[in-house]
Amino acid sequence: MHITAKPGPSDSFTDIRGIRVGQAACRTAKTGVTVILPDAPVAMGVDVRGGGPGTRDTDALNPECLVEKVHGLVLSGGSVFGLAAADGATSFLSEKGIGLPLGPHAVPVVPSAILFDLMNGGDKAWGDTPPYRQLGIDAAKAATHDPVASGSVGAGYGALCGGEAGGLGTASLQTDDGICVAALVAVNSFGPRTDIAGGEAVEHGHVSLPKLGFIGANTTIAAIATNLDLDKAACKRLAIMGHDGLARAIRPLHTPFDGDTVFALSSGAKKLDGDKAKTLAVVGTLAADCLAIAVKRAVENADR
Repeated sequence: MHITAKPGPSDSFTDIRGIRVGQAACRTAKTGVTVILPDAPVAMGVDVRGGGPGTRDTDALNPECLVEKVHGLVLSGGSVFGLAAADGATSFLSEKGIGLPLGPHAVPVVPSAILFDLMNGGDKAWGDTPPYRQLGIDAAKAATHDPVASGSVGAGYGALCGGEAGGLGTASLQTDDGICVAALVAVNSFGPRTDIAGGEAVEHGHVSLPKLGFIGANTTIAAIATNLDLDKAACKRLAIMGHDGLARAIRPLHTPFDGDTVFALSSGAKKLDGDKAKTLAVVGTLAADCLAIAVKRAVENADR
């Protein structure tokens, strides 16, 4: 089998129709939030490989669990404080009647993951009112189908990549038969990019850790989306394969200090034709390619 895929119309995460992305940042605290909102509930899976993750509602994505579809996804800076961004996005969606109809409220299912940007030079003296809940609301309000900006925006606003600025990046690929895959990533990693992602050539046997020293301070969090109709189990496989793109682009990765997490979601717009396993092999490979490209864009477009 030989498959050739080209960039989608805008080469962006929102090339998956029915997916909106919103971003918000706090310049003072040097941190931010990215919210992904589907127009209709979507199947989602997740694969967590870092040794120091910070997540919310990821257990709900287990194929054995009850909920089949989710209503949003939040990626945030702020370490544990950033998990409150999902509170804001959840409240925003509930107010609009989006979610499971339980009692007097709509109850949205909004998984989330965070990265550590607490020591990037921003003013974190926020007392008992961290900005993340409001940033989650602001990012959800800002969500559009427009192409997604890359660089020092959203969850990547205060990120670092080795000894340089990290950031947020996005990319998409589309096959001739209409399968589309896209990736969005917030790069906040130990090491610099590899040569595949526009960085220095990898020297096998040599390890550079410019950010070593802070447990949990290094995390790359990402989302993959496809228009292919997949269930939660297939989405998880897509997330697993997507991690390979991160491994090509960032070295080292998945260390005990990282919270590296990849989500994968399906809009369900294109029905699955033919053999599911073979199709997933192709789509997962394209997802890894998208993530490697997105990492490069995240760092190249970041403010220095």
